[in-house]
Parts: sequence; C-alpha cells; structure tokens
Amino acid sequence: MFNKTELEKYAATLLWGLKTARKGNKISPYETVMVRYDLAALPLAEEVYRQLVERRLHVVMRANPTPGMEKNFFSSADARQLAFIGPGEKETFAGLHGYIALRAPDSLTHLKDADPRKIAAATMARKCTRDIMDRREEKGQFSWTLCSYPTPELARQARMSLPAYAAQVRKACFLDARDPVKKWESVYKDCMEIKKWLYGLRIKTLRMESKSMDLEILLGEKRRFLGLSGHNIPSFEVFTSPDWRGTKGVYFADFPSFRSGNYVRGIRLEFKGGRAVKVKAAQGEDFVKKMLAMDEGACRIGEFSLTDTRFSKIDRFMADTLYDENVGGKNGNSHIAVGSSYSDTYDGDSASLGKTQKARLGFNESSLHWDLVNIEDKRVTAVTAGGKNVTVYEKGKFKY
Repeated sequence: MFNKTELEKYAATLLWGLKTARKGNKISPYETVMVRYDLAALPLAEEVYRQLVERRLHVVMRANPTPGMEKNFFSSADARQLAFIGPGEKETFAGLHGYIALRAPDSLTHLKDADPRKIAAATMARKCTRDIMDRREEKGQFSWTLCSYPTPELARQARMSLPAYAAQVRKACFLDARDPVKKWESVYKDCMEIKKWLYGLRIKTLRMESKSMDLEILLGEKRRFLGLSGHNIPSFEVFTSPDWRGTKGVYFADFPSFRSGNYVRGIRLEFKGGRAVKVKAAQGEDFVKKMLAMDEGACRIGEFSLTDTRFSKIDRFMADTLYDENVGGKNGNSHIAVGSSYSDTYDGDSASLGKTQKARLGFNESSLHWDLVNIEDKRVTAVTAGGKNVTVYEKGKFKY
C-alpha cells in the first residue's frame, strides 16, 4: 500500500498531530499514549509504535474488534452486555495522555441490519470514556489524533481502484511531499490567519445559502473558530460549535454518508427552534430518523464547518467521513454535525465550564456526532455585532 518511507512520513505526521492538538504543544517523555487500530492498518501501527517508543513514551496497543465480532455482538448482546464497560477501562482512560486511532475498515456495511437502538445503547454506555478524555483535554493533560488507512472495502464503496484510493490518501496527507510535517505547518499557519480574521469580525449570526438550502445559525456567546488542530489527519476545515438554540431553516447534505453500516444520501433537515423538526432522505430515511431520536440532543446542531478548496487536495467521495468532511474539489464544502458540540470552541477556559454553564451557553450534549456534508456552490454571510453584513465564504473560498 505505502512504502517504508511513506509509512515513516505518515507516522511522523500523526505524532505532529498529537503534539499540535495538545494545549501548550508539549508531550513529555514517559507519558502514556494509546494506539487503537484496525487490523488492516497494522503496517502503520507498527511504525507509529516504533516512533512513539523512540520518543520515550509509554504505549498501550489496542486492536479494534473485527467486523465479524461487531456483527455478532449487536446480533446477540442483551441490555447488560450493551452497557458493559470492561474492568479498569475508566481508570485506563483517566491515565492516558494521548490517543491515536488508525482506522482501516474491512467492511462498511456489516452493521446494516443491526438494531439502531442497540448501537445507540452501546454508544451511550461508552460515552463515559469520551467524557474522561474531553475533561483531560480541556485541562491540557491529553490530546488525540486519528487517520484512515486505505482498504479494498473503502475503495470499493468509493467506486475506485485500491491504488487510486491510496493515491488520494497520499496527496491529501502530503505523503508525496519531501517533508509532510513542514507542509502541514504551512497550512496550519494559513488556517490560523483565517480563524483570526473570523474572530475579529465579531460575528453574531451566519447564513448559508445554496440552491438546496438556506440555513441560519446563531454563533453564540464567547465562541471562537477552530480548525487544523492536529486532531484529524487530514483536516482543512474551520469550524465552531454554535448556540444550537438559534438554528433555523433548511440544511441539505448532498454528499452520501456511511453510518453504522448504513448508506444514506440526500438528507434534508428543516430546523425550527434549534431542532430538526422535519427529516427527509433520498435513501436511508428511517435510519436517519432513528439516529436523530437517539437522545434529546441528537436532533440539534453541534458543529458548523467550512473547508477552503485552496487547502484540500481531496476531490471526490471517499466513503470515509474523515475525508468527505474535508473535501476540496470545485466548491469546497460545508458540513454541520447533528449531536454533540465541542466545548473547546468556547472563547475562555473551557475546562471551567460545568454542565449547567454549557447548557446556558447553548453547547449541545448528545451521544451522537454525525457530520453531514454539502458540496454545492454556496454563499455564507455574517451579521456582525455591529449590524454589518459581510460575505465570509463564496465559490469555495474564505473571503479574507
């Protein structure tokens, strides 16, 4: 798939992402990093392990369940098994300083016939470990990053050959560059300028218009824009978590999506009072409705994002949300996420925010976080705190 040099570059890029994602950008010797990987990503996992050990870090390796294991689990598990958390699991996550996920699915559809309620129950049960990581990250004690490794299944679902799929990954992650880390640092600097510009506008509301949608969001009190933080490799998006209560209008996801083994496309959401009150989909509508009914916050917006086509080299559907939410192509892309929000978009000490404060500020809470992508030509305008209308994004590019 990738030669030795490319694997070394990929692993080095992930370690850059892990460091960049940490508040203070410092990872100390003998901290503990968990590497969770699908079996198909073993060549990359071995290289990541080598580089972590050479940097004097403690490494915990975890292989993910195979598609067959997952299918059997959701077919046979009862309520107690769905809610089960392994002995010491919470303590393990409470002691982690880093987490690297290497995703390489051998199947995208093995859970197609699984009961969505079972998947939701298992997801909700494991939210406690995510909450632990979130709290540690807010305090600057933890960081995470993730990537995808090409597999025949990903290529097949994206209707590409495996070499063509690998080529998309190679160029998207700058593995074809002499020094990928240096290239990422350059893009990181450009994204910092965009985020600084958006912050300086003092935006009150944002309106996104295309041929299929007209959506308005309320940015919310003390919000900032994030993006290219090192968390995702690749990542080119600039995003925030708005005040969900101010969402109104229509959003349309014209890009397909895989979720829990289900292929869905043409999702149309109509928001009123901050909630998706009407849900339609050209394919997979019943599944979408069940996901948005997972819990109270699943039908609310948790993220709003834009990607500039000048940064991203991804130019087609990849059957992988990590890539699809960062597609560049002709028009760039926007995406919203229904479900949980990112409290680190709070312009202040996010670690000091309790559950009550997050609710007061309109940060959404849910066990779901589902990115829904639109690649239509669009215009995004902002109304500033001073009442001025400013076009911030058009023809796939930020207007800074």
